[in-house]
Amino acid sequence: MINSNTDLKPASEFIRENAPERFIYKMDTEKHKIALSTHDLQVFYGDNLALSEGDLQFERYKITSLVGASGSGKSTFLRSLNRMNDGVATVNGNIMYRGLDINTKKIDVYEMRRHIGMVFQRPNPFAKSIYDNITFALTSRGNYTKQQLDEVVETSLKQAALWDQVKDELNKSALALSGGQAQRLVIARALALKPDILLLDEPSSALDPISSAQVEDTLLKLKDQYTIIIVTHNMQQAARISDYTAFFHMGKVIEYDLTRKTFTRPKVALTNDYISGNFG
Repeated sequence: MINSNTDLKPASEFIRENAPERFIYKMDTEKHKIALSTHDLQVFYGDNLALSEGDLQFERYKITSLVGASGSGKSTFLRSLNRMNDGVATVNGNIMYRGLDINTKKIDVYEMRRHIGMVFQRPNPFAKSIYDNITFALTSRGNYTKQQLDEVVETSLKQAALWDQVKDELNKSALALSGGQAQRLVIARALALKPDILLLDEPSSALDPISSAQVEDTLLKLKDQYTIIIVTHNMQQAARISDYTAFFHMGKVIEYDLTRKTFTRPKVALTNDYISGNFG
């Protein structure tokens, strides 16, 4: 516990005069299991270079937050990780998952997305029942018995901390759920495919504080079984739930480190300016 009489030094005092312009934490692969990594990632919208120098490693069963001002490239980076930018942008470089470069034409994108799921900023349940929201992707690409589907629905909703609230209303429209419930349903829908990695693009930005806290609690429980990468504008949220934080600025990753170091002892002056609220 911090002594209230102790004078805490501002983060700026940890910044050396010869501080680097960029710092990217490199993991020892003998000590850390890498779930996903990117190398020389570049994203172009037409002739406009929107993202460059995207070299990051994501540790398995950890939460990584991507932070930065609007337009800094963090969502562009996230959407590249499971090829959501296909047809919208040109993505160069390597995205390595289980020894495969998934940023190649020979990859079955739909199959890959079963392993790397995505949850978007605003809750987007289908205009179907709660039950059918969970099972839709499964029944579209496979044959399952009713018992198997029932088990997936229950397991996914429990993982998303929603089962107790909706277990007696599975046949009701998902559109009747509150914002927080709808977002957790969308998380459950992604979990039904049993992904290894879960990508979330500002999943609580459209939610009230109570619903946002429930989503955070859900993510903290899920990281025991999933690798989670989340884009957030909420610095407090990043500090609360993430193990690693990557700071993006003007289309580049400026600093990537353990979250506790990023928020207390940033190595790059620009990172300190951002987390101190000087811009963004």
